[in-house]
Amino acid sequence: MIEIDGKIVSTDIITQKFLCDLGRCKGICCVEGNAGAPLEADEARILADQYAAYKPYMTAEGIEAVERHGFSVIDSDGDLTTPLVGEAECAYSYNEGGTLDHATGATKGGVTLCAVERAWMKGETTFRKPVSCHLYPIRVVRFGDGSLGLNYHRWAVCGGALELGREKGVPMFRMLGEAIVRRFGEEFFEALEAAEKYLTAK
Repeated sequence: MIEIDGKIVSTDIITQKFLCDLGRCKGICCVEGNAGAPLEADEARILADQYAAYKPYMTAEGIEAVERHGFSVIDSDGDLTTPLVGEAECAYSYNEGGTLDHATGATKGGVTLCAVERAWMKGETTFRKPVSCHLYPIRVVRFGDGSLGLNYHRWAVCGGALELGREKGVPMFRMLGEAIVRRFGEEFFEALEAAEKYLTAK
């Protein structure tokens, strides 16, 4: 762990090679897990305000979950998160490129993507997606004194990202550069670059 700009940063974020491989994982981080994506309070308000923009890209099940539970929920740890369809799938996710099983009504194959981000890519909303999703697999934790920690959330389903990252030589923080700048600013990213030089020179 190192401290950068008052934040405690796992050195794995700087040294670990990691490059998302959607062709292999199929966006499973939007489908599996024990809670929704962490949200900031202002993000919950934005999701409510811009619902009309991204609703057309949501699944019927996702719409039902949002309209039943709200645009955000409090999970078992007391954290604000996105609502879920059932016990795992984010209400704001949808499947692209899969085939419909008419017997069960389920979609098989394809890639799971974000309906909010789809609307953003089409210029229909100013909100890209929750920053926690944009930063994944970095998870931000808030300590009791109000300071922040940045941890690498290890998950077996990201094995393909580790392999592709090693193959291409891309450190995690560089793959997530846009998201890091969005959340913490350009100077913080530049500090990570300086830390990389220091750590690799040791």
